Amino acid sequence: MHIEFRHLRTIKAIHEAGGLARAADILNITQSALSHQIKGLEDQAGVELFVRRSKPLKLSAAGMKLLRAAERILPEVAAIEEEFAGLQSGKSGRLHIAIECHACFEWLFPVLEEFRKAWPDVDVDILPGLAFDAMPALEREKVDLVVSSDPEDIDGVDFTPLFDYDPVFVASSQHPLAQKDYVEAEDFRGETLITYPVDRTRLDVFSQLLIPAGVSPDTVRQVELTAVILLLVASNRGVAVLPDWVVREVKYSSDYVTRPLTKNGVTRRLYAATRSDETTKPYMSHLIRLAGREAVKLQRS
Repeated sequence: MHIEFRHLRTIKAIHEAGGLARAADILNITQSALSHQIKGLEDQAGVELFVRRSKPLKLSAAGMKLLRAAERILPEVAAIEEEFAGLQSGKSGRLHIAIECHACFEWLFPVLEEFRKAWPDVDVDILPGLAFDAMPALEREKVDLVVSSDPEDIDGVDFTPLFDYDPVFVASSQHPLAQKDYVEAEDFRGETLITYPVDRTRLDVFSQLLIPAGVSPDTVRQVELTAVILLLVASNRGVAVLPDWVVREVKYSSDYVTRPLTKNGVTRRLYAATRSDETTKPYMSHLIRLAGREAVKLQRS
């Protein structure tokens, strides 16, 4: 027996209308076409679906079974159609984000809170990009956006600039290096460097300063939370290098000093990596704009 969605809609319409003429009007077909459809369905089923001599027209026991199926299936189909319509219009979708920049949680959560209010039908999730290779995951559609400071030439992937930032040296105001106007690679020799739990090649202080100079600190201590890093620095347990927008409040504390890396400073750029066919989706574009705007607010505060 071959049952189509139109058959389910027909059964439901006749049951609700109580007759063929009104049901035909609801379905926007002729009464003869509706009668023909019912006869074909009954021929397939091998049983009558209606009690013919009843007024209003009633379903038989077999017809009631088909009606129950229609009442269960048709709302599910309608929900799927609505979801697909939302996808086509850009009002709904999936936005799973991987973050290669450990400190980025500091500004991303306010962004997502504002985004959630504007796009309630978009499924948002944050995945620990530091725990897996984020860019291949983006290509395989495991994630939809990667926050990264290392753009690559990948076919089918766009890297949209978010904002520029300066990694800055942070130390206790009692630390000897606090007397310098800026720090250089050699200044890290013999120091305890407190970092996020990330591979060295993915930390600005190593990739932009120490590795090119062939310099290693005496000890590297890895800490998960920014607040704990700053606590340890204030206690003179080590030094750190953090994005300028992370240490915005430190500038006004007598417990810390911040200094540029090298005389001319170091500037980095953060990007949103997305699949090229999804970059211009309305909700994706909106999130990227929000992310850049929030970061600028943090830098100016």
